[in-house]
Amino acid sequence: MQQDKPEIFERMAIPRAVATLAVPTILSSLVTVLYNLADTYFVALLGDPVQNAAVTLAAPVMLAFNAINNLFGVGSSSMMSRALGRKDYERVEKGSTFGIWCAIFCGLIFSIGCTIFKGPLLSLLGADATTSAATDAYMFWTVNIGAAPAILNVVMAYLVRAEGSAMHASIGTMSGCLLNIVLDPIFVLPWGLNMGAAGAGLATFLSNCVACGYFFVLLTVRRGHTYVCYDIRKLSFEPSIVREVCMVGIPASIQNLLNVTGMTILNNLASAYGATAVAAMGIAQKVNQVPFQVSNGLSQGIMPLVSYNYASDNIPRMKKSFLFAARLAVTCLACVSLLYYIFAPQVVSLFMENPEIVETGTRFLRGFCLALPFQCMDFLAVAVFQAVGLGKNALAFALLRKVVLEIPALLLLNFLFPLYGLAYAQFTAELCLAIAAVVMLVKLFRQLELEHEGRLARVREAMAGEQTE
Repeated sequence: MQQDKPEIFERMAIPRAVATLAVPTILSSLVTVLYNLADTYFVALLGDPVQNAAVTLAAPVMLAFNAINNLFGVGSSSMMSRALGRKDYERVEKGSTFGIWCAIFCGLIFSIGCTIFKGPLLSLLGADATTSAATDAYMFWTVNIGAAPAILNVVMAYLVRAEGSAMHASIGTMSGCLLNIVLDPIFVLPWGLNMGAAGAGLATFLSNCVACGYFFVLLTVRRGHTYVCYDIRKLSFEPSIVREVCMVGIPASIQNLLNVTGMTILNNLASAYGATAVAAMGIAQKVNQVPFQVSNGLSQGIMPLVSYNYASDNIPRMKKSFLFAARLAVTCLACVSLLYYIFAPQVVSLFMENPEIVETGTRFLRGFCLALPFQCMDFLAVAVFQAVGLGKNALAFALLRKVVLEIPALLLLNFLFPLYGLAYAQFTAELCLAIAAVVMLVKLFRQLELEHEGRLARVREAMAGEQTE
């Protein structure tokens, strides 16, 4: 491993360490949004709400990729960072190999399952006779044959980032994103191949393949200088490795499955109001995903720093890293929320100039953006729980957010305020979760500090005893 990695985790000034790890991670987290924004933007240029609705209706399946990403990406990377903190480098190699090959296998199974059950899946997503064909065409490339590369490139970015190479992780994912933006107009628009939503799906598939290629080349070139490994001969199903990955990965995976459930319910409720409502809501969702993923990227970016210092028993540095990230996130997201609220009509009109879509999308965006400052605290809390191996706490947050708060709020608010009430369900959930996050984190850090002080006291007593002898 390169010699600068312990410097990042152990000695570098906290603002600089957070920036070094988080900025590339934020860029990586934005990739999925930029993929979808590019798809939404260029498909919207066709002026056909049906084609634009197809991209929106397929979004829950794309989000479902994150269930596998988190199972093997978050689970393996959390285990790797803690192993690095303990200087257990063999375990780092085994954990990364396990994550990569399991991601490939599960991606293929996902594709096969979605292909076999295509008809019921389209109905579940809310596609009707008008939108079914376009949605199917988009999903053919992004899901039916594209699930494995889409999942693998995100998992490999997690693993590369776990040992501190956040910039390489960002370059890999961003290379695919930039290619997608270049290919989209060529495949989608009439002056190119004129494939509509299907063209956007093809561009996404090719871009994900390129991103995966970058990571395999990187790991091959850096062999001997990295502990991230894809050699199948080192694939291990040791119970301790599987258990440690799953302890964090399964709760993170369930969290994303619940996100898919929530988005599917939201899309189905919105689809009752027609393709125009779905298209408007989809634009607002995609725009709101930009700051959403900034917050997510920051939380995932500091996770290796938190994991490493937790495992090496540097609790003060761990806590300072979290507090710095929390202050930064809340301040930035509050500013973005204010700007979105004020300039919502102008933002939505960038995608489609249809007056009805602009009006509906504006009201959705103003509701969605209110959740952002509170959401970042939820994300940071979950990242800390994942970093220290408290997967159950992360799962509790996921259940509280979706099952207890957001899904019931969607149904109730849609009943009380048809269509537009849907925009405020997330805000209701995240406000409650932010309060819970603060309470749980205060309790956790207090407990870790007491344990740390106890260990220091025992070391001092032991040293004093040796000096007396």
